[in-house]
Amino acid sequence: MPQKDPCQKQACEIQKCLQANNYMESKCQAVIQELLKCCARCPKGRSLVCSGFEDEEKLTLKYTSKSSSLRS
Repeated sequence: MPQKDPCQKQACEIQKCLQANNYMESKCQAVIQELLKCCARCPKGRSLVCSGFEDEEKLTLKYTSKSSSLRS
């Protein structure tokens, strides 16, 4: 039996948020950040949801820079 994707819940939350907000990404930044955090914690290759990210280092940099800009 295949293991559950550890970041599937966050990916589904993004889809729900986008649908509820007319696909306005700006209204879903909090749930997007949760997915990025999950992917940063997940070992490479463990999550199909996170496979679109090139590597963990770039993901961490992307997450850190977006978090900083959101606080400004």
